[in-house]
Amino acid sequence: MTTIPFTQPVPPNPSSEVVELGAPLASLVPHRNASVVIAFTDATRNSPDQLLVGHLLGRLLESGIARDSITLLVATGLHRPMTSAEQLKKLGEEIAATVPIINHQATDAGQIVELGTIDGIPVTANRLCHAADLLISTGVVEPHQYAGYSGGAKTVAIGCAGQGTIAATHAPGMIDQPGVRLGAIAENPFQKFIRAAGKRVGLRYVANALMDSQGEIIACAAGDPTEVHNHLVEQGERVFQVNVTQPAHLAIAGVDSAKGANLYQASRAATYLALCDFTPLLPGAPIILPASIPEGVGEGVGEKRFHHFLSAAASPQELVRRLQRDGFPAGAQRAYVLAKVLARHPVIVVGALHPDVVSACHMHPVQTMEEALALAQQLARQRFPNQQLHLLNIPNALACLPRLQPAG
Repeated sequence: MTTIPFTQPVPPNPSSEVVELGAPLASLVPHRNASVVIAFTDATRNSPDQLLVGHLLGRLLESGIARDSITLLVATGLHRPMTSAEQLKKLGEEIAATVPIINHQATDAGQIVELGTIDGIPVTANRLCHAADLLISTGVVEPHQYAGYSGGAKTVAIGCAGQGTIAATHAPGMIDQPGVRLGAIAENPFQKFIRAAGKRVGLRYVANALMDSQGEIIACAAGDPTEVHNHLVEQGERVFQVNVTQPAHLAIAGVDSAKGANLYQASRAATYLALCDFTPLLPGAPIILPASIPEGVGEGVGEKRFHHFLSAAASPQELVRRLQRDGFPAGAQRAYVLAKVLARHPVIVVGALHPDVVSACHMHPVQTMEEALALAQQLARQRFPNQQLHLLNIPNALACLPRLQPAG
């Protein structure tokens, strides 16, 4: 077995300085007694929110806004609530101990306001977002299975939405559309909805970060949601998209610690690699996924639905056919997308603290990388007899868009 050479571009002049684009935040403050909500990412996102929220708070306080007029809202989507310890770790004591923090709960009808529809999709949001005199959000710009790239208005439009919005945007009728794909925002119906919904809810300003595959900050920008998103995506495309000159018979798809906390999030690495445009994976190539998943499948509503649909299915192929026919609730889209991958690629999860969860979801649990490589080679040789096996090893598959582009 040989390893395919793989080098991700190094961004020029990386910086954690928050560059402000367009009108300053102070110009959006209607009056000194204005209520301000800052929606920030939850524990499943490796966003440097201490830096981003700290920047926003600084600008707001400079403009005369009182600290007790500001509320921090955790954009949980359908994930579990963020604990106080996680909030402290993410934001730092100076922020977490001095500004009220509330977890968004998409399933709590009392928290949700309905704001009509956009292209037939219901727009719902946390009441605090819509009622605020000024709504701001943070986010991290990285490849995303449906939005093309996360960040921009997504923290509010999805992370602070009700179940109706999350279900409709993650249904087969949306995520199976040709334009809804990893690493593309142009002509992407999912991204189009996010941007329009953000405006409908009242999002005026964002602070976003662009991170590299090691989790280091490449660039930060603040300003209009669409302008900031476009600015950072343009830079990200030069870092995330790389050419691979050899098709892979097997692959290792790494994840960062935030995504490796549970199977719902960690499994994104397999789907990103297998479903990206011009994937370097040969059909049937096993995917090794190193993830300890200390939370098991995950503790949120979406994670539990993911596990229910996958574990109850007779096979990934059967699940894909059934969900295409019958649809599914929000959260189960991860089961649908992963089942598409499992129908073509065996997935081996290394070091899982909950191997029973892995097995129930039609994947192979092993404890060591040596075991994983041995099993992957065995499966690959069955699929590709008498061929020299080529391994693609991607340290962070969620921050990389490999494209097969044969040399010459």
